[in-house]
Amino acid sequence: QVFSSVTSVLSMGVFKGQFVLEDLVAEMKKQRGDLSFGSLRSDGQIAVQGSFPAIKALRDFLLLKAKSLSEKDKKEESKSHQRLRRRLQEHRSTTEMRNSVPDGDGGKQVVVLDTDIYRYMKHFFPWIFQEDGVVVSAVTDGDITTVCVENAGRADAGQVSSVKKKIEDQSIKLHSILRKIRIPLKEHEKHRHKGVCERLKSCYPQALVVPYDAHIEVIGFSSDVFEVTKEMSS
Repeated sequence: QVFSSVTSVLSMGVFKGQFVLEDLVAEMKKQRGDLSFGSLRSDGQIAVQGSFPAIKALRDFLLLKAKSLSEKDKKEESKSHQRLRRRLQEHRSTTEMRNSVPDGDGGKQVVVLDTDIYRYMKHFFPWIFQEDGVVVSAVTDGDITTVCVENAGRADAGQVSSVKKKIEDQSIKLHSILRKIRIPLKEHEKHRHKGVCERLKSCYPQALVVPYDAHIEVIGFSSDVFEVTKEMSS
């Protein structure tokens, strides 16, 4: 009530990839006809002018939008994890029936992993897959990687089982804490592909950065993934 009019600059970048920003601005104008809106800039910023209560009401509207996106993402992530878990269980049971053999000579044992978790483990925990006299091989089929642990001729059944257990235990720990994001690259951004990857690896040493032709995937702890998301959307 002290100021008849105030101006606020809003950053709409957080909504990129979820909404067409022009459509969201049109919805904002419809919601708050008592506010004056500037032009939407290429970086997602827009100036808004009006009374403080009106701008506060607009802020609350955008917070609800952001909250609904967060809840939607959590639901989708939960559904994705459930589908992956069912697929892992089905794949594990059929693969173990097909590939497990008696371990009188050390035998062969199989572990079925989510491919992202396998890649993260292979990069950051390579020692888990290493044991004298034991050979560990892997076959990747999309989201699923089948890891085979077998005797190389100098190990016993206990060593084979020990390696398998280490892989399983570490994968269970990582399954609940790792997250992944995909960063799409526009055509004009592909020339800086290598530089972006190197910078992310430097800034987030505990995250696995995987480059592809048209996008970059980052696999890591939720705090790192959140920071990367915030940085790349700004």
